Amino acid sequence: MVSHLIQGERVTMPVRIRDASACAAMFTVPARRARSVLSHAGLDPVEPVRGTAVCALAFVHYRDGDLGSYHEFAVAFLVRDPVRRGSGAFIHWLPVDQTFTLAAGRTIWGFPKEMADIDLRLGGRTKSCVIRQDGRLVAGLLVKPGIPVPSRSELVSLDAYTHQDGVLRRIPWKLRAQRVRSRPGGALLRLGDHPVARELASLGLPKTALCTSSIGTMAMTVADADVVG
Repeated sequence: MVSHLIQGERVTMPVRIRDASACAAMFTVPARRARSVLSHAGLDPVEPVRGTAVCALAFVHYRDGDLGSYHEFAVAFLVRDPVRRGSGAFIHWLPVDQTFTLAAGRTIWGFPKEMADIDLRLGGRTKSCVIRQDGRLVAGLLVKPGIPVPSRSELVSLDAYTHQDGVLRRIPWKLRAQRVRSRPGGALLRLGDHPVARELASLGLPKTALCTSSIGTMAMTVADADVVG
């Protein structure tokens, strides 16, 4: 059984998340600009319409899991699998608010985790996240949940990709989501003066979201990373 030593504790694979909530907003952005962001990883964006790519912003509250309880914000792009047919999510930036998950994420999977202040509000009709780093506003994202979506009892398999120190990795993970809501549009994004905010602005954000979704309860398993190429 594979395990990793993180800050004196053994983390056994796969990592299990037993209870979490999440919200996400998907935005269309120019493919050429997304390609320039992805160039260091050697990946190409998926183009659902020629000339456009998909950038996702998400925030998650992990309540119970092998890496503890923490908040997370993600900037990701839908990308083509570099080896086989299919697609996955390239994780471009992944700030968190706890040190153990930061160390585990960077060491085990090469996730681009950084420490940040992440203020989540998930209890009301609208869901929101404000993220600051080094005292500077990165972004504020508000999501208006849509209509209920039928839940699936089986685990859904997905792939995430990371690039760290010149190494591209694929991370297989499985997700079971319940109390899901989705809708077209439904997001309000505000950008600050942080470098990541300026990068998002260079992609044409803020703008109307393609769609938004919220997950009231989700469980996940995250496997060990495979080096690609």
